[in-house]
Amino acid sequence: MAGQAGEGAQRFIEINQAWKILGNEEAKKAYDLQQREAELTKMWPVDNQVHWEDLSWDPETMVYSFPCRCGGSYAMTESDRKDVSLVNCDSCSLIIEIL
Repeated sequence: MAGQAGEGAQRFIEINQAWKILGNEEAKKAYDLQQREAELTKMWPVDNQVHWEDLSWDPETMVYSFPCRCGGSYAMTESDRKDVSLVNCDSCSLIIEIL
């Protein structure tokens, strides 16, 4: 019974921490960025290196994009520009490095 109480308390702590992150916009952005970087730093090869100047800017969606050879695209927001150097395709597993 004591083990179940300890597990329940631990689960409550985890849920409470998640709520604090999701309930705070800045903490959520930091968490999302951390998760995205973790996903991108897996042992996948970088397919191409692209300069910022080669990305297309869409003022309506406020997104930078670059076409992927699979037909998909790589997309980044202005806020990603200073924090992210690796971007994955939205349709396949290819990654580009932004220079």
